[in-house]
Amino acid sequence: METIKAYIALTKPRVIELLLVATIPAMLQAERGENNIVRILLTLVGGWMGAAAANTFNMVADSDIDQKMGRTRARPLVRKKVSTKQAAIFAWVLTILSFLWLWLLCGSLTAAIFVMITIVFYIFVYTKWLKRRTAMNIVWGGAAGCMPVLVGWAVIVDNLPEGAPAQWWQAVVMFLIIFFWTPPHTWALAMKYREDYERAGVPMLPVVRTPAEVTRQIVWYTVGTVIVTLLLIPATSYIYAVVALAGGLWFLIMAIHLHRGVVAGGNVKPLKLFILSNNYLALIFLALALDAVLGLPTIGETLGFSVPLP
Repeated sequence: METIKAYIALTKPRVIELLLVATIPAMLQAERGENNIVRILLTLVGGWMGAAAANTFNMVADSDIDQKMGRTRARPLVRKKVSTKQAAIFAWVLTILSFLWLWLLCGSLTAAIFVMITIVFYIFVYTKWLKRRTAMNIVWGGAAGCMPVLVGWAVIVDNLPEGAPAQWWQAVVMFLIIFFWTPPHTWALAMKYREDYERAGVPMLPVVRTPAEVTRQIVWYTVGTVIVTLLLIPATSYIYAVVALAGGLWFLIMAIHLHRGVVAGGNVKPLKLFILSNNYLALIFLALALDAVLGLPTIGETLGFSVPLP
C-alpha cells in the first residue's frame, strides 16, 4: 500500500485535479448543449495519464532540488520510496498509454500529439531549462499547464461532423486564461516559500525581486487574466458573463490588497491569494461548464452577430 501511495504521489494528484477542472468545461463548451459523457470520461483518463507522466518526469528531473526544499522533502524520490529508475519507467509507460488512449479510444490524433508536446515542453523547456535560469520561468513554462483545454477541445473537434465549425478561438482564449493566471497563482505561493526556492537555487521572481515588485507583477497578470476571461462572453450566456465579471473583480481586488499591504510594510499573507486563485479559476471554469450544459442562447446570438469561426 505504501508503494502504491508513492506512485500516486509521483503524479501530483492535486495539480491534475486543477487540470481536469479546465478540460471538462472546454469539452462541454466545444459541443455546447450536446455532450457525449463517455467521450469526456475517456478523454479525462487519457489526459490524466499524460499529466501524470509529465509530473513524474518532473519529479525525476527535480529530485536534487526537492531535497533542499522543506515543501518537497516528503516527495517519494526524496524519501526513497521509489527509485529514480522505477519512476522513469512509470512515466514512460504512462506517456505511451496516454498517446495510444487519446488516439485510438478518443479518436483524436491531434489530442495525442498535444499531450506529447506538453510533456516535452514541461520537462525540457520548463524543468531543465527555464526553471533554473530565469525569473520568468513560470511565465513561459506555465504554458504546459494550459494545454489540457487544447487536448479536450481537439478530441471534440476531431469527432465533429464534417463541415462543423471548429471554433478554435475559444480554446485559445481558455489557454490564455490559464496562461495569465499561472504567474500570480505561483508567485503568491513562491512568496510564502521564498527561502525554500533560494536555498534550492531556483530564481523564482520573489527570490530575485523585492516583494513590492513581485506583487506589482501579480496585479498586472491578474488584470490580464480578468480581461481574457471576458473574451469568452460572446460565446456564452449571462451565467458565465456574471461569474466572469464578479469573480474577476474579486480576484483583482485581493491582488491589489496584497500589493498595497506589501508597499505599506504590513504583515501580508500571500498564501491567501494563492488559495483564492485556485477557487477563482475553478469558479470560472465551473460557470463555463454550467453555461455550456444548459445551452442557453449566447450573448453573441442575442446581440445578433455570429460567434463561431471556421
